[in-house]
Amino acid sequence: QVQLVESGGGLVQAGGSLKLACSASGRTWILDAMGWYRQAPGKQREWVASVRTSGSAEYADSVKGRFTISSNVAKTAVYLQMNSLNVEDTGVYYCNGHHRSGTDVWGQGTQVTVSS
Repeated sequence: QVQLVESGGGLVQAGGSLKLACSASGRTWILDAMGWYRQAPGKQREWVASVRTSGSAEYADSVKGRFTISSNVAKTAVYLQMNSLNVEDTGVYYCNGHHRSGTDVWGQGTQVTVSS
């Protein structure tokens, strides 16, 4: 149906920046929104940001003002620009594709590590 592949993770010092990319293929036109989630060691996966087909974006309070999500019109790519990173941003970041029926598609994840 839809396949998602993340890239761009890595190791960065606190205060630095990273840009994550997610490449989508398959029936991407069925998606109503795309977004990013993350999972820190020993914690549950949490929502980070989403962008709807309309272009409107939403952010978790913890990243508002520091992260920016964007996508292309074809919904074949979604990006997450992360600035002013801190140690609490460390985790595996997952790309998500969402359909209004409640169906979610996930990528395999990319590791982001922020060192102090």
